[in-house]
Amino acid sequence: MMTSSSTLQASSTLSGVSWGAIFAGAAAAAALSLILVLLGFGLGFSAVSPWADSGVSAKGLGISTIVWLAFTQIVAAGLGGYIAGRLRVRWANLHGDEVYFRDTAHGFLAWAVATLMTATLVVGSVSSIVSGGVQAGASVASGAASGLSQAASGNGENFGYYVDSLFRDDRPAATSDDAVHAVAARIFTRTLENDGELLPQDRAYLAQLISQRTNLTQADAERRVDEVYAQARKAVEEAKLKAKQAADTASTVAAWTSLWMFVALLCGAFFASFAATFGGRRRDTVVYLDTDPSLPPVR
Repeated sequence: MMTSSSTLQASSTLSGVSWGAIFAGAAAAAALSLILVLLGFGLGFSAVSPWADSGVSAKGLGISTIVWLAFTQIVAAGLGGYIAGRLRVRWANLHGDEVYFRDTAHGFLAWAVATLMTATLVVGSVSSIVSGGVQAGASVASGAASGLSQAASGNGENFGYYVDSLFRDDRPAATSDDAVHAVAARIFTRTLENDGELLPQDRAYLAQLISQRTNLTQADAERRVDEVYAQARKAVEEAKLKAKQAADTASTVAAWTSLWMFVALLCGAFFASFAATFGGRRRDTVVYLDTDPSLPPVR
């Protein structure tokens, strides 16, 4: 069957991209992604329990989240790609390989547009969080400046240790238990924040305070100071270790989450392209009932 030169010229001047079909597929993919993600959040919250040994474990929740994200990408991207391929303009007088390539490109572009739309929403949310964090940081800085002003006037907690040292005596005067506890707490806090070793004068002074209130000898009081301070230092070191382990765990989780998100997006791109080729083939097999030659040709 011979093709007229006018038909060939019209086909060669038409764009190979059907943006209407692409945006339609992208909108469908983005909407379905939102629905499935919200459903996943609902299922996740229902599976998590605040009670110990109840509900799904953290590892199980992480695996199920990754699986659900991959499922969301495959289903939503597949739907978007199919719609983009099915609604595209029909290309006449093209080789089969070219049609296959264009269908694949339409599915990929629909997935790309949907991904960019979703990323824009996510970036907007992150920007609001960052701006809130900046405002909170400004508030903290303002509070810190106020605290430094109070410290400079002699009422600040940071200078309490030095103020206490001004009034030390070899024979501590009788004071309330709350005041003595506050003095001991400031000595412990300053020592733990610095080198971690009690100064001899701090150790002797604490022993004097303890001896005055417990009827212990100076030597026994010093041994008690050493024992209690060792326990406090051990608790602080364990807390630091747990915080470091939690930070390492969070870093590892973030890295694996990014990796599996990358894999899920690749799966979405593949299934969108594949579904577009299927939709395009279905589009090309449509049989039009009205064959009136006076009607404009369908491309």
